[in-house]
Amino acid sequence: MSIHVLPSGKSMQALDFPHFPTRLQAVIWRNWGLVTVEKMAHVLMAAPMQIEELASDMGLHKDDSLCPLWHERGYLTIIRRNWHLLPYDQLLNLLDITPDELAYILKEDDFLWHKLGHMKPETAAVCYVPLTAEEIQQTAILKSVISKYRSNDQTCQDNPFEFLKRYGNNAKKSSIAEDRRSGLCMTYSYSAVYGDPLLNEKLDPYPDGLLADYAATGVNAVWLQGTLYTLVPWLGESKYSDGWQIRLVNLRNLCKKAEKYGIRVYLYLNEPRSMPPDFFETHPDWRGVQSTDGLSFTLCTSKAPVLDALKDGISELFRNVPELGGLFTITMSENLTNCCSRPRDVVTPCLLCSKRGPAVIIAELNQALAEGAHRIKPEADVIAWTWAWSPEWDEQAVALLPKDVKLMCVSETALPTDAMGVPGSVIDYSISKVGPGPVALRLWRKAAECGIRTVAKVQLNNTWECSAIPYIPVPGLVEKHLRNLEAAGVKDLMLNWTLGGYPGGNLELLKLPKEKLASEKYGSKCAELVLQAWACFDRAFEEFPLNSTPQLYTAPQNFGPMNLLFEKPTGYTATMIGFPYDDLATWRGNHYPEDIFEEQFRKLSSGWADGLGQLKLAAEIVASENAAALSDLMNVAEAAYCHFRSTYLQIRFVRLRDSGDRQTVTDILNEEIELAIRLIEVVMRDSRIGFEASNHYYYTAADLKEKILNCEFIIDRLKMKK
Repeated sequence: MSIHVLPSGKSMQALDFPHFPTRLQAVIWRNWGLVTVEKMAHVLMAAPMQIEELASDMGLHKDDSLCPLWHERGYLTIIRRNWHLLPYDQLLNLLDITPDELAYILKEDDFLWHKLGHMKPETAAVCYVPLTAEEIQQTAILKSVISKYRSNDQTCQDNPFEFLKRYGNNAKKSSIAEDRRSGLCMTYSYSAVYGDPLLNEKLDPYPDGLLADYAATGVNAVWLQGTLYTLVPWLGESKYSDGWQIRLVNLRNLCKKAEKYGIRVYLYLNEPRSMPPDFFETHPDWRGVQSTDGLSFTLCTSKAPVLDALKDGISELFRNVPELGGLFTITMSENLTNCCSRPRDVVTPCLLCSKRGPAVIIAELNQALAEGAHRIKPEADVIAWTWAWSPEWDEQAVALLPKDVKLMCVSETALPTDAMGVPGSVIDYSISKVGPGPVALRLWRKAAECGIRTVAKVQLNNTWECSAIPYIPVPGLVEKHLRNLEAAGVKDLMLNWTLGGYPGGNLELLKLPKEKLASEKYGSKCAELVLQAWACFDRAFEEFPLNSTPQLYTAPQNFGPMNLLFEKPTGYTATMIGFPYDDLATWRGNHYPEDIFEEQFRKLSSGWADGLGQLKLAAEIVASENAAALSDLMNVAEAAYCHFRSTYLQIRFVRLRDSGDRQTVTDILNEEIELAIRLIEVVMRDSRIGFEASNHYYYTAADLKEKILNCEFIIDRLKMKK
């Protein structure tokens, strides 16, 4: 593939970052310790000594020891950091990958192209040029700014990805013996590489220690994403199936390994995947509708050969991996698959499928997948997820499903919300609003009438309400949700999507009520203070302003203090879990008035601070044997506060930056610096903070130090305006 066919999207000039004297220095800063000095030098057309000298002038000290790990497990972080700095050719060189590999990452690595805003900013190549006298002077100021805050910094106690080495410790320490649930409890790996983990055995998505930790918390199933043609050549032997034998071997080995811990492996399938035009040169009769971008066509499942081949492919999968526990499906949305799956993303509707209707198409597709699995393994679970099913036909689809398929609904869908009198509604990814909601209850009732078993998809540890921490410590809200599901007769749970798979935190409520959990983990001396802190967090978190998904996907609470501030509007639109920018209108979903949106995050962070106060009191009396557990909780709670408070300040900054109120804006900037310092201290001692499996690291200490430079630069600019 040529570099020229990599997607470009809307043409916009890349952002400038004037807190660095030169763009060259921005590239070095953001890649320091992630990409080797030699690789940076090659990309920037410099000698390694020249790069080291520029880095030293900014106060950076060489340590390339983690670069291989960043290349394997943190490449999304590297891509985001350089998206506005380097053109494609230099980015490819920096990552040491081909255009084909980057195209695959953009398309298949959990919708990265969408997260990046469907566009590559225009930026010129960055090459080494010696600094001018003025730039040298500005660099000295930059170094002095960082030095000014170094007394608050500390030596890193927990390097990025260090948490990977601690898997298995929770299982060893766990004293939890009770088991409150008997149904399915399925999670996604806390640290799996999303794109194609079965091709590289080294990137084991479920190491033994992690499986042991899951078993200790009551998890009995794990899942990972699969694309059927990469697992079995059901489309025929072709380039699309390259490496399928390796993936099957690794999948089977994973299933066998998980069995040792009483855990089954499930696949998430979004099938049949749309294919590029050249595929249909050999399968012209399979072609369905064309995508609006012209890059692919669906495989029309109203055509019997397609459905039969898909069924046979699933059978072949289970024949080769009989240990597989089951699969679950998304049939409306995610990727373009069947002809009804993404109606807004196709040129014209399919004549065949339109006549039959989506209820028939969706039920028929799930039936085919179930038949394919059950002809080989009758006891395998096949779970049909109702995500994005329309209320116009969802009950009809349920009635058409075979009885050997389970029905899964997002528990909290359509829950009503209220923020200072402004009504809203949940779609999914909510812990702050406790389910189940009316849609799930309605479809579960319909399933019961049809003799179909039910599953609830929930988020117990975290959501996009704050995904950069391993768990949001609001066990009162989570426990209430679990009790509500029990009352609704739903025993089987999918515990999370790609986020929330930390083997601890709120997952421990699967085995113990929060009162007993507080006593066992934190000791009887401070259990009451921990419970009081949790109650504060519960009440504060209920203030999260939530309507639909914009606040979840685009507002800054997933990035916290790391998100940079801009003196003037950038003109960029916030992207889904990618770049919040300064786009307040999108953050609030053009729904909440700005003042109410701001006030909700102020109340959230203020109430959260009350909970932190209770934990600090607990830290004064905690027994030594419980100190590590309490420290874990305090790290997570402190990081959450930094994210929520920073979100409030960023909203306030955007509203006031053009107001002329320099003093208030300066106060905001100074508090943002304080939050960055607080979060640096947490990051230095807890490598989980800032990490999420499908996005890798949102930030490191270097990004938070850049935020300090960013704020100090704007403060100086404000002083110049007086």
